[in-house]
Amino acid sequence: MTFLSRGTIEQWVEEFRSSRRLSATTVFVMRQDGAAGANTGLVGVQLTHPSVTLYMEPESPSSETWLVTFEPREMVAVLDAASVARLSAELATTSEL
Repeated sequence: MTFLSRGTIEQWVEEFRSSRRLSATTVFVMRQDGAAGANTGLVGVQLTHPSVTLYMEPESPSSETWLVTFEPREMVAVLDAASVARLSAELATTSEL
């Protein structure tokens, strides 16, 4: 994999969003200034069960491995079985992305 510009990532996310019929607020591109002022981006995902934001980025500019970072939560999340199933579905979609 080569370096992906923010424009390339935005196009890629839009194609995924369109093919999966996701809402515009579920998956988004966050601005990130790369090395030497490169125009890069992070892929952000807003989970709803529980509400948490995560972001994805390549491990390195030449890596095919993407890393997922979960932003910290202020409160502990306690979920029933149905909510765990919804979280599982959201994470499965995120992994497909």
